[in-house]
Amino acid sequence: MQTFSPNIKNDTLSGLTVALALVPEAVAFAFVAGVHPLTGLYAAFMVGLITAVIGGRPGMISGAAGALAVVMVSLVAEAERNLGAGTGPQYLFAAVILMGAIQITAGALKLGKFIRIVPYPVMLGFVNGLAIVIFLAQLPQLQSFTPVGKWGWTEGDWLNGAALFIMLGLIATTMFITHYLPKLTKAIPSALAAILVVSLAAWGLQLDTKTVGDLANIAGGLPQFNVPAIPFTLDTLWFILPYSIIFAAIGLIESLLTVTVIDEMTGTRGRGNKECVAQGTANVVTGFFGGMGGCAMIGQSMINVSSGGRGRLSGIAAALFLLSFILFASPLIEQIPIAALVGVMFMVVIGTFEWSSFRILRKVPKHDAFVLVLVSAVTVVTDLAIAVVVGVIVAALVFAWEHAKHITARTREDEDRKVYDIIGPLFFGSVANFKDLFDPENDPARVYIDFKESRVADHSALEAIDTIAERYLAAGKELHLLHLSEECRGMLKKAGNLCDVNVIEDPKYRMALDELA
Repeated sequence: MQTFSPNIKNDTLSGLTVALALVPEAVAFAFVAGVHPLTGLYAAFMVGLITAVIGGRPGMISGAAGALAVVMVSLVAEAERNLGAGTGPQYLFAAVILMGAIQITAGALKLGKFIRIVPYPVMLGFVNGLAIVIFLAQLPQLQSFTPVGKWGWTEGDWLNGAALFIMLGLIATTMFITHYLPKLTKAIPSALAAILVVSLAAWGLQLDTKTVGDLANIAGGLPQFNVPAIPFTLDTLWFILPYSIIFAAIGLIESLLTVTVIDEMTGTRGRGNKECVAQGTANVVTGFFGGMGGCAMIGQSMINVSSGGRGRLSGIAAALFLLSFILFASPLIEQIPIAALVGVMFMVVIGTFEWSSFRILRKVPKHDAFVLVLVSAVTVVTDLAIAVVVGVIVAALVFAWEHAKHITARTREDEDRKVYDIIGPLFFGSVANFKDLFDPENDPARVYIDFKESRVADHSALEAIDTIAERYLAAGKELHLLHLSEECRGMLKKAGNLCDVNVIEDPKYRMALDELA
């Protein structure tokens, strides 16, 4: 029961706050993806409910996410262009179902653990990049008509004069209440109080400002089960498979990184593989019920946690409140000023962005600072999955480059033999330096290479050892390799019979490969 709801009141009220903020987000992301607003709202409801019930991170909010929407628009547009008008949503639903199946498979194979390889600078870049994306997604609300496009950007008129001042005033009021109310009382989530106060003020003063109803009519019925109306052929599979793989990768990366962020905020630990299965299950279901699919939403999750939501009830409440808005309360919800919701999201941006990263940029190694800035920029310009992959690759290459310098050798020499004591890891990055340590032409007749203070890590390392062995054999020298693991000895080709076996001292470890092929 503790996991389900540590505090029923806080979870329920924070769920209501999240649901109110979900409405314009889901509608806007549906516009971005090129589908009907209800497609985004249904996804927010179903993905949010299922992941809240069976997910691995209580308190995290999932729904129709912008990181997915900006990729989904390509699928919808390609289907409409090549396969006929009106086919885009149907192919999107099919791709979402396949995306869910891929995510379930990833969870079943326990691939969620690989999120641990994401370095901290990449995490900081992810958080900062997503904060910038959330901020940019709010700016088009300052336009005078419903926005569409990648982040809602269109060519058109921006608010000016009285309309602009009213919008900015309501945004500032929302941010003021959200920030300062917790200093007076925590009986009600400050974001919810701010939305209610600003909505009542706008209604009471008859202010002429944009409302949720200006975005779209959110009234609708229950989502209906429907198999996507597409031909079930291999051509269809090859068409949607690349998109589904991209959707699955983006969804899992954003969800698992958000799990990590919420873990740090709450001082608890989520279960990544369980979350992968939950996200996949949610997307399979939403694809069959006319939703655009989704993943974890860091902005909504931040609202939930900062409003006191910690248990599964908070996510369940958010989903059920959202459904009730669609079914019963759309006239009221459509009267909420957009400015109130934008103000809440601006506070999320302020809370999400790691402002300390400016301070530490000069204190951390230059390559870590570069990775941080790079991931933030790529997140904004492209999408999250590409940003994280780029960040991990750059960080790994820098790591390899730095550790390639650490391999050295102590040498001991007497009349007819020389001993090389290898110090440091031998892997693909350090093999060039390793080969430069030896002098087969000038070394004595007997040479010993001792790996007691080293570790052979990969295929490149084995090939380097074999290369050195060939050089000494060609020079007519006697070579002995000491303290290699049994696996290394078995995998070496030329040098395999040159390994001296010491049962007591030889190391036992597995290498980072299955076979040499």
